[in-house]
Amino acid sequence: MQVNEKGISMTVKEKAEFIIRDIKKETGTSPVRIFKRMAKKEYVSIHGPEHHVLDGASLLVAYKNAGGDIDLDKALETIMAEGLRMPGAMCGLWGVCGAIASLGAALAIIDGTGPLTTDGSWGEHMKFTSGAASELGKINGPRCCKRDALLSFKNAIAYVNEHYEVTLEMENEKCEFSDLNAQCIKERCPFYE
Repeated sequence: MQVNEKGISMTVKEKAEFIIRDIKKETGTSPVRIFKRMAKKEYVSIHGPEHHVLDGASLLVAYKNAGGDIDLDKALETIMAEGLRMPGAMCGLWGVCGAIASLGAALAIIDGTGPLTTDGSWGEHMKFTSGAASELGKINGPRCCKRDALLSFKNAIAYVNEHYEVTLEMENEKCEFSDLNAQCIKERCPFYE
C-alpha cells in the first residue's frame, strides 16, 4: 500500500501528481523504457487507475524528446486531467482499456483533436484505439495494467512513427512485472518472460 507523507493511503490524484512531477525528468524516445522506469516507482501500483495518466504521459514525453512540437507542461496537465476522469477497472466494467484510452488521449493532445474535429485525426485515433483493443480482446483477461500498456505502446509507437515527423524507439517489450501480478496469465501473455 502506498502512503503519502502523512501515512495515509495515497489517492489516485496524488499518484498522478507524482507521475507528472517525475516523468518530466525522463529522457529518451522510447515510451516503453520511460513507462518501465516510472512503473517501478513506489507510488505506482501493479494495477490501478494511475496507469491512465502514466501511459499517455510516457508517450507524450517520448514524443517531445524525439522532437515533437508540443508544450510538454500543458500536455502533461491535460493528460493528467483526462486520465483522472477515467475510472479504475474500466477494462472489465466498461469494456474499454484505460491504457488504450490514455494513449488515445495523448494522440488527441498532440493533434489538438476534439469531438468536432474534421481533419481526419478523429477517425485515425479511432482506428488506433480499436486496433489495440482488438489485440487485447484476443488475449483475454483478467486485466493486467502492464500487459495492456505494453500492447498499447506497440500500437502507439507504430502509429506515431507513421503519422508524425518523429521517430519513437521500439523497446524490448518483455514484461518485468509478472512476479508482482497474482493474476499473471504467463504464457498466454505475449510479453511474458
